[in-house]
Amino acid sequence: MSEIKPYEGPAGGWGALKSVGQHLREQGIAIKGPRTLLATNQPDGFDCPGCAWPDSPRTAMQFCENGAKAVAAETTAKRATPERVGAQTVTEMAGWSDHALEDLGRLTHPLRYDAASDRYLPVAWDEAFALIAGHLRALPSPDQALFYTSGRTSNEAAFLWQLFVREYGTNNLPDCSNMCHEPSGVGLKATIGVGKGTVTLDDFAQADAIFSFGHNPGSNHPRMLGELRAASRRGARILAFNPLRERGLERFTDPKDPVEMATLSSTEIASHYYQPRIGGDLAVLTALAKCVLERDSLDRDFIAAHTTGFEAFAQHLREQSWQDLELASGLSRTQLEQAAEVFIRSERSIICWGMGITQHRHAVANVEMIAALLLMRGQLGKPGAGVCPVRGHSNVQGDRTMGINERPPAALLDRLEEVYGFAVPRRHGFNTVEAIAAMAEGRAQVFIGLGGNFAAATPDTQATHAALRRCALTVHIATKFNRSHVVHGRDALVLPCLGRTELDMQQGQPQAITVEDSMSMVHRSTGRNEPASPWLLSEPEIVARLAEATLPDSRVRWRWLVQDHDRIRDEIARVVPGFEDFNVRVAAPGGFLLPNAARERRWDTPSGLAEFHVHPLPAALPGDADTLLLATIRSHDQYNTTIYGDHDRYRGVKGERRIVLISPQDLQRLGLRAGERVTLESQGDDGQTRCVHDFLLVAHELPAGCIASYYPETNPLVPLSAVAAGAGTPASKSVPVRLKR
Repeated sequence: MSEIKPYEGPAGGWGALKSVGQHLREQGIAIKGPRTLLATNQPDGFDCPGCAWPDSPRTAMQFCENGAKAVAAETTAKRATPERVGAQTVTEMAGWSDHALEDLGRLTHPLRYDAASDRYLPVAWDEAFALIAGHLRALPSPDQALFYTSGRTSNEAAFLWQLFVREYGTNNLPDCSNMCHEPSGVGLKATIGVGKGTVTLDDFAQADAIFSFGHNPGSNHPRMLGELRAASRRGARILAFNPLRERGLERFTDPKDPVEMATLSSTEIASHYYQPRIGGDLAVLTALAKCVLERDSLDRDFIAAHTTGFEAFAQHLREQSWQDLELASGLSRTQLEQAAEVFIRSERSIICWGMGITQHRHAVANVEMIAALLLMRGQLGKPGAGVCPVRGHSNVQGDRTMGINERPPAALLDRLEEVYGFAVPRRHGFNTVEAIAAMAEGRAQVFIGLGGNFAAATPDTQATHAALRRCALTVHIATKFNRSHVVHGRDALVLPCLGRTELDMQQGQPQAITVEDSMSMVHRSTGRNEPASPWLLSEPEIVARLAEATLPDSRVRWRWLVQDHDRIRDEIARVVPGFEDFNVRVAAPGGFLLPNAARERRWDTPSGLAEFHVHPLPAALPGDADTLLLATIRSHDQYNTTIYGDHDRYRGVKGERRIVLISPQDLQRLGLRAGERVTLESQGDDGQTRCVHDFLLVAHELPAGCIASYYPETNPLVPLSAVAAGAGTPASKSVPVRLKR
């Protein structure tokens, strides 16, 4: 039964503790679960399989509600045995919900699709590797194979993966970054020369102001609330810019604070909360920069010494009218000047952002404007200030550092050739959206996914599913069954791997992996629990055995490397800058911080300086009054495409996922009522109409003309052609749609 009822409590608090207990019980781990959670994000434990927020040395317990859900889902007592998976046809399972598919439990055996019975049947590991190798060697060109990577993959597995793929002969390494923070890397690299954030947790403890654009920490990275809470309590200003009012940015009760818990009190997070139009962030940032210029609050010495392009940028700001900025942003001049005043008065400012900034056609411009705003006041390369893209999945940033990149830098390829002695492919590979097109057009025949849930995570669901089904072979390396496994090629394999929480024993010795968090700290992760099945292999071992089967003449000692992960880390140290003495440095408590030239005011750009870029404002509103802008969002009971339940506590939604959050004003204007069911219809650049049906209208506080709904249910509305210019990321946060009864 669904229920829509406003949630009055704070983020965190007793609601979070109750939720954790409920999920542990649902997974059958009421005893094992708490013991496992105590090892989460600990120096001698494992890194949470959820978000990439850094570990704080100031906190003993290092897990949050949604991290606990991720751990519970992996530690579950439920098992997706061959008998359980094979009890129904794949066609039948294709009609299940995403939650029901994953609720089968942990995969226990490698599985191969049997077309005659339309079922997955068990297969031996050696037979599976031989099957994949046969397909790969039979392709006319290595570029007809795609090697997708999930953010959960460890540094060790990612390094071996890219090494194998490049020795095989292609740069087709699409990954989940292509669908989320690719514009952050592109925009920051072009502006400050480093495609990563420049701040650490210590900077959060020193900032005078923290600006939060387009992200929801209460659900997507709740441990961040601890840092925001501490900043708020010491008097820092926190400014939230988000079309939706999110409870985690309003009030938070720390479950680890006995006083707040006992008194049912909470801490106010945002000192200022602004709700711009969907897609209005570039106008907001331009207005803030215009205020800085008009009030002559520039750090002119910094600009002169460290930047180029400022005069053209300043002229662009002068030409912007306040009327256009108000219309495009959805905020008043008074609100914009108020926010700018906080920025101007702050000596140390951090700007954070999530996919509300990056999943737009003008996403790269958004990121470059964020960097430009900070450059105007010299807020880079100083304590308590800088850029902070809040990455999603744990180690998604580390994967890119290890070389998971369809457009790799020449220096990496040169070093691989020098160390390993084979000719490395130089042509660029396919990103995620390009990979879908390649499969659809028959230019790619084999898809292998190292983690992730490609069929559910990607846009234009119908087109993506059709593309996957055209493949000769699809392979998914996973811990649990998911949507991608029922959207398969003519031949298909599901290969079960160890999870973060589990022991990886090689040659009788436990192995550690490493990950990089969103602030460039690299640290160890060691599983504690017995594997869910004796037939599971670690991701590094799966990659190594696949490489051995596919490349019998390789000079890389694949199996020898995975027998001791220190050996893999020694290889990383030979190839990747910043990882010198890797094994020694990562053994220190908390690991080590990777170098960041921009943090030291060294700019690795073509000019050798930080660069200002000029970007015109995008169109403020859709072309007609009946068209609304849709932002696809997560519920509180999901992480990426993993659905833990059908509830969204902070938004007051229970037992329902097919919802549309819409303002009361738009309901009245369109002649609709909360509680009605509607069809959402989008029109792509290709002229194709895309629809999803049977969505419940829920009144919510949003700007006029803006609505929100959960993905993956609304992914079918996002055309493959709607991507960020210069980055290729799907524009899933600004989809023009119409509502029909």
